[in-house]
Amino acid sequence: MHVKALSDRVIDRAEARGIDALVYAPHFTRLPEIEAETEAYGDSEVTVVPAREVFTGDWANRRHLLVVGLDEPVPDFITFEAALAECERQNAAVTVPHPGFANVSLTHSEIRANADRLDAVETYCAKLFGYQNRRGQRVTDELAVPGFGSSYAHVARTVGEAWTAFDREIESGEELVAALRDGAAREAMHRSGASHRAHQLLEYAHLGYENSWKKIDRLLLSGDEPTHPRNVVYEGRFDDVRVY
Repeated sequence: MHVKALSDRVIDRAEARGIDALVYAPHFTRLPEIEAETEAYGDSEVTVVPAREVFTGDWANRRHLLVVGLDEPVPDFITFEAALAECERQNAAVTVPHPGFANVSLTHSEIRANADRLDAVETYCAKLFGYQNRRGQRVTDELAVPGFGSSYAHVARTVGEAWTAFDREIESGEELVAALRDGAAREAMHRSGASHRAHQLLEYAHLGYENSWKKIDRLLLSGDEPTHPRNVVYEGRFDDVRVY
């Protein structure tokens, strides 16, 4: 349900692990570019679905939304309400990755307040540890919101460490959006043991790189990044709701 890397090796790994579909949502990449990357694997036996992990709010208090089924680009660093409204306008499936994690995720109370506007909450992320994943499980149990599992793979070898098993075949992005929005029965699955733990640690190690000052500086100070709301491609549509 969520990978950050896409390559021949990723596809090979997915096939070897019996994965039918991958949701590809790299950070700070515009939707047309993501779509072009997924189209390159259109002949693969693995269905690759383009998606966006939208960073809402400012850097210190950002809230991530994993959105599947967008028709038009949505920038990062706009208000949470504006991002949610834009996703609703496009009838996209809105899901919550890694709930309650650090300062990058929706909290339990935020999910409760918006439960009728969210299609699923992640209950198992291969990047996180048991106590962190239990947050999502508690949320879905309390609010009766569907869950999902994700490898959150930044490296190919993590693909297939966690996945979502639906009660139906998923052969296109449209079918996945429908399954998510209809609340189709599914189960979050994951591997276990020492090897799985090693993959968790490998993925967790990426956090330092992702949150380094160098990357923050590049993303926030110039305002010319592809998904910055001031970028010319958005034609000023989000100027009144941007936080930078």
